[in-house]
Amino acid sequence: MELLCLGLNHRTAPVEVREKFAVGNTKLGEAAMDLIALAEATEGVVISTCNRTEFYLAAERAGEAFAKIELRLAEKIQVDSSVAAHFYRLEKIAAARHLCRVVSGLDSMMLGETEIFGQVKHAYGAALDAGATGAILNKLFQRAFGVGKKVRTETSIQEGSTSVGNVAVDLAEKIFGHLKHSEVMILGAGEMSRITAQSLVSRGARSIFVANRSFDRAQELATEMGGSAVRFDDWQSVLTRVDVVISSTGAPHTIVHREDVEKARRARKYRPLFFIDIAVPRDIDPAVGEIEEVYLYDIDTLEQLAEEARGRRQLQIEQCECIIDFELAKLNLPGL
Repeated sequence: MELLCLGLNHRTAPVEVREKFAVGNTKLGEAAMDLIALAEATEGVVISTCNRTEFYLAAERAGEAFAKIELRLAEKIQVDSSVAAHFYRLEKIAAARHLCRVVSGLDSMMLGETEIFGQVKHAYGAALDAGATGAILNKLFQRAFGVGKKVRTETSIQEGSTSVGNVAVDLAEKIFGHLKHSEVMILGAGEMSRITAQSLVSRGARSIFVANRSFDRAQELATEMGGSAVRFDDWQSVLTRVDVVISSTGAPHTIVHREDVEKARRARKYRPLFFIDIAVPRDIDPAVGEIEEVYLYDIDTLEQLAEEARGRRQLQIEQCECIIDFELAKLNLPGL
C-alpha cells in the first residue's frame, strides 16, 4: 500500500482553475468516498479551502492511482486535459511531509495562518465519519496534527498578519489610509468572515453590516461584532452606503454582479468602493472591477503580501522544517 497526494494550490493554479475543483464543507465526506471510487483506492481524504484542493490516498500502486484520478476527475468536472499541468503529485514521505507543512501553515498563502489547521481537521473528520479512512491515513493525519501543534508552540511562525482575512484588512487600510470612518459590509458569516470582522473592529471600523443566507447566523455574528444584520436579499440596498465589501459566502457561483454595483453608483455619489473577494469559487464577477471608482481584489492578489511575510520569517521556516523532519522520522507507517 502506498501513500500519495494529488493537489493544486495558489502557487500552481489561478483562482479560476482552483474554483472548478472546490468542494463545499458539507460535501467533504462524500467527496472522500467518491475519491476512493475514482482512484480505486482503499482510503481517501479530500481537503478543500480557498487556496487549495488536495486528494490524499492510500492505494496499491501510486502511478496507476494518479492516472485514474486525473482522468476521471477531468471527466467528472468537465475540464480539458491541460488542467493536469496545475497539479502536483507527491508520493510516500514527500506526501507525508507536505501534509505536515500544510497543517503547520508553511504552505499557505499567508505563512503560518491559523485557519488551515482547523480546516484540515474538519476535512479529516468528515472522511473519518464517512468511513473513507483506515490505518494509514488515520495515523498520518493524527501525527500531522501533533506536528502542527508543536510548530505553533515552539516557533513564532504565526506572528503578524497570517490569515487571509487579516491581510485583506491590511490591504483595505493601504487603500483608505485608515478604517475608523469606514463602513463595511461582510457577505457570508462563516469562520473566514468572523476573523475578518474581528480584524475590522480592532482597526476601528465605524459600522459593520453582516449579510448571510442564514439570518440567524448573520445576527449572531453582527451581535458579536457590535454591528447590524442584513437579510441576504437586501444586501444590495446596503451597498449604497458602505466603503468596503468583504465577501466569503461559499456560494457555488458569483453573487455580486456589475449591474448590482452600477445601480448603487448614483446613490453613492460615485464614492470609491473597495471589494475584497476571499471566496473560492469567487463571489464577485471580475467585471465589477472595471467600474471606474471600484477597486476589486480576489484572493490571488494577496500573494504579494504573503511573499513579504515569508521573507521576514525565513528563520522560523527553517525551525519548523526541522520539527517536521524529526517527527516524521519517528513515524513507522507502511507506504512511506
